[in-house]
Amino acid sequence: MKKLTILLLLIVLYSCSNEQQTVDSIVINGTVYTVDDDFSKAQAFAIKDGKFIDVGSSEAIKAKYTSEHIIDAQGKTITPGFIDAHCHFLGLGFNQQAVDLVGTKSFEDVVKRVLDFQNENNVSFIIGRGWDQNDWEEKVFPKKTLLDKMFPETPVALTRIDGHAVLCNQAALDLGQVTVNSKIEGGEVVVENGELTGVLVDNAENLVMNYWPKPTRDDMVKALLNAQDICFDLGLTTVDDAGLDRNSIEIIDSLQQTGDLKMRVYAMVSFSEANVDYYTNKGIIKTDRLNVRSFKFYADGALGSRGAMLRAPYNDKPNHFGLLVTDLQTFNASAEKIANSEYQMNTHAIGDSANHAVLKTYNKVLKGKSDRRWRVEHAQVVSPEDFELYKNVLPSIQPTHATSDMYWAEDRLGSERVKGAYAYKQLLDSYGKVALGTDFPVEQVSPFLTFYAAVARQDLEHYPEDGFQAENKLSREETLKGMTIWAAYSNFEEQEKGSIEAGKFADFIILDKDIMTVNQNEIPTIKVEQTFVNGEVQ
Repeated sequence: MKKLTILLLLIVLYSCSNEQQTVDSIVINGTVYTVDDDFSKAQAFAIKDGKFIDVGSSEAIKAKYTSEHIIDAQGKTITPGFIDAHCHFLGLGFNQQAVDLVGTKSFEDVVKRVLDFQNENNVSFIIGRGWDQNDWEEKVFPKKTLLDKMFPETPVALTRIDGHAVLCNQAALDLGQVTVNSKIEGGEVVVENGELTGVLVDNAENLVMNYWPKPTRDDMVKALLNAQDICFDLGLTTVDDAGLDRNSIEIIDSLQQTGDLKMRVYAMVSFSEANVDYYTNKGIIKTDRLNVRSFKFYADGALGSRGAMLRAPYNDKPNHFGLLVTDLQTFNASAEKIANSEYQMNTHAIGDSANHAVLKTYNKVLKGKSDRRWRVEHAQVVSPEDFELYKNVLPSIQPTHATSDMYWAEDRLGSERVKGAYAYKQLLDSYGKVALGTDFPVEQVSPFLTFYAAVARQDLEHYPEDGFQAENKLSREETLKGMTIWAAYSNFEEQEKGSIEAGKFADFIILDKDIMTVNQNEIPTIKVEQTFVNGEVQ
């Protein structure tokens, strides 16, 4: 009898040990780059309640789990969902409601697109974005003369690709009563031969845009949902929006709460003294899809519009140093205040002078404070001695800036200073991590162009042959980390996303090619077959 009891007990224990756990879904037969600490590969994983609960071989996962929803990846590549560590998500959505000027080859081309847009839409205020005089045969800022003739009564504001200059017609300038005598700290009203050209640089944009009609809530909702569709198609599951006001953040939160907006958003609050006071008093705002714990500052303008603040004059514009967008007294006082809160400070710094000033301030106010992860956004031109200051400051960089700017960067900086520009490998060596993004819509949204620019340092014509300043290429492993786990780290979210590991959100993508082994020249053509957030296909 005793032997029979023991036998029955063993049978029960054996059956229990082999009982499969029911889960929401199982993915098998994949080439899974987990991006865990060992950068290990797997074949399969199980998902329950929106999170990975186990990762391993197909046989092991099938033995332990059962599900009505099994995805056979058929050997295809799976990575964590991509995180864009610096972009303008809402801005991308609004761009879908404006004149697309990206890729124009002349100012006449710009005007033609504006005319076509107005003939189709007949709006009371015309806004556009994307022109870049560096792409034109005559590489100089445009003038408003033709716009004045074509649109004598309709205000027109056409923003440069980087967002740091805008061309306005006279009707738009009249909104802010802009004259040749108008001045503003941190900006420039461009005047030639005693006349307005219509170009406003950096803070001078506000002279007109502060009087521009504000988008309605419906406009913002449409923009956010349009941007979400574009980003999900390209495998992005988290976006760091680099500059949002309180109203925009609250609309994002409301759309996420209703389930309409499934994109995860790391929101950088646009700097104002009122915003700093409000959010530092309120504290960190964190849900599964929204994280508000950082402020976005601008130290200077952009290199393409010669607004980046340099320590020595521009090589192609003697006696011109660029613009300091935020005065140092305000910047330093704000940094002190934020350092005494839980919030992160993320500052746009392009020129070597701007980088130097930001790094000195950061290192001063953070002395004795650990794990603050304050970021410099772009970190584009760095003096040789200043790389040392990045040991405690996280570089947030956009690889496609290097391959977009390489045709004219040396003209702006000179042959010696350009060596410290777009120095991504040096920045990685300094801090140990880099967060990678696109800065879309300044650049294209595709993270595959980010990946390609980081590892190849070439344009889509595979120029230059060995890559632009090839010593600053990143490896494929470093690049994938920068687009996943290191980007998550830059957001204080590495415990919940950025890798395919048990306990983390089931955000992942299935690709049509192996991004880690495919011929380098094929990387830009990789397609996302499916994007999953919380284990749900988008």
